[in-house]
Amino acid sequence: MQGFNNVYAGKTVLVTGHTGFKGSWLGIWLMELGAKVIGYGLDPLYSKSNFVLAKLEDRIVDIRGDIRDFDKLKEVFSKYRPDYVFHLAAQPIVAQSYEQPVYTYEVNVMGTINVLECVRRTESAKVGIFITTDKCYENKEQVWGYKEIDSLGGYDPYSSSKAACEVAISSWRQSFMNPNQYNKHGKAIASVRAGNVIGGGDWAINRIIPDCIKAMENKQSINIRNPQSVRPWQYVLEPLNGYLMLGQKMTENPIKYSEAWNFGPNLDSVVTVWQIANEIIKQYGWGDLKDISSEEGMHEAQLLNLDISKAKLRLGWSPKLPIEIAIQYTVDWYKRYKQNDVYNLCVEQINRYMNETSLSLTENKKILKHSIKGIKDEVAATKI
Repeated sequence: MQGFNNVYAGKTVLVTGHTGFKGSWLGIWLMELGAKVIGYGLDPLYSKSNFVLAKLEDRIVDIRGDIRDFDKLKEVFSKYRPDYVFHLAAQPIVAQSYEQPVYTYEVNVMGTINVLECVRRTESAKVGIFITTDKCYENKEQVWGYKEIDSLGGYDPYSSSKAACEVAISSWRQSFMNPNQYNKHGKAIASVRAGNVIGGGDWAINRIIPDCIKAMENKQSINIRNPQSVRPWQYVLEPLNGYLMLGQKMTENPIKYSEAWNFGPNLDSVVTVWQIANEIIKQYGWGDLKDISSEEGMHEAQLLNLDISKAKLRLGWSPKLPIEIAIQYTVDWYKRYKQNDVYNLCVEQINRYMNETSLSLTENKKILKHSIKGIKDEVAATKI
C-alpha cells in the first residue's frame, strides 16, 4: 500500500491510545504504509475490540502504560526514538466525564502535556499530531460550523478538558516549538478536531453505533437517549486520512502547517441520532428503536457542526463518503467480524476507501479542469 508520498515508509511512528477504536485503525493503516508502529496505551477495554480481534498485539511494538506516567512515557520515547507521534490516548466518553471528572482532566490534560514534553525533549520526534475533538469549541447551538479560530469551551468535563488540551498545545507550540523558530528546534506540532467517528470495532458504552449493534445482536430494542441531537458523523478512515495527510504536509513544510485543523464531514452527514440509528437498522436488516429521552438526563449539546473549509483549501483534504456509505462500511465490519480475519477485513476496507478516494480525487480534478476551461472560454469570448 502506498500513499502520502511515502513519508511514513520505514519510519518509526508512536501512536498513543493504540488499543482504542481510532488508534487501532491508525496503527493498521500505518503498518500497511510501511511504518514501524510503537503503541502506548492501556489494556483494551473490550474482548471484541478492533485491536484484539485484529491481533495487533502480535504485529506492532505493544506497550501498555498510562499517559499520566511521565517517566514511563519518557523511557518509551528514549528507547524507540519515534519520528512521528500521533496522540490519541484519552478518556473519550462524555457520560464517564460526569462520573469521573478529575480522572478525565488528569488523563486528557496532563496526559497531553506529558506527550508534548516528550516530543519537545526527544530529538528524533519531528512531527506531533494531537487529536482532540469537535466538542472543544464553546457550543452556542449555532447552525453554522465552528472554525479553527472560534472560541474554545465546554459545558461537560470531557468537552472542557479537551478545550484545555487545545490551550496547552497552543502554548507549547508558541513557547517551545514555535514555527517561526523551526530552524532552532526542528519540530512541528498540530492539533486536529474531528466529528463523531463511526466504524467497525467500536464497543464503547454510550455511543450510538455500539449501542445499536449490541442491542441488535441480542435481539433487544435500541434505547435512544438523545434522539434529536445533531452530530457531524463520519467514517473512521475519513479523519485518519486527514491526520496522515497533515503529517505528510508537516514533513514537507513544517512551518506552514503547524496549526489547528478541523476534519469533519460534509453537511449532508450532519444528521440526528435518530436518523443514524434508523439507517443502521435499515442496513443491518433488523432492529427496533425506543426513545428513552428525559429532561432529567445529563446535559449534551443538541447541535454541533464543523467548518472544514481550511482543510479543503489548504490541505486538499475533503470527506468522500456520504453518510449512507459510511454506515455501509461500518455495518459490513460488524456483520463479518465473527467469520473473517479482522486484520484483513480492516485492510480490505482501507484499500476500498483509498480506491474510492482516488476515484473521487480524479473526478474532482476533471471537474476543476473543466471549470477552468469554461472560465478561459468566457474570458476569450469577452475579449472578442
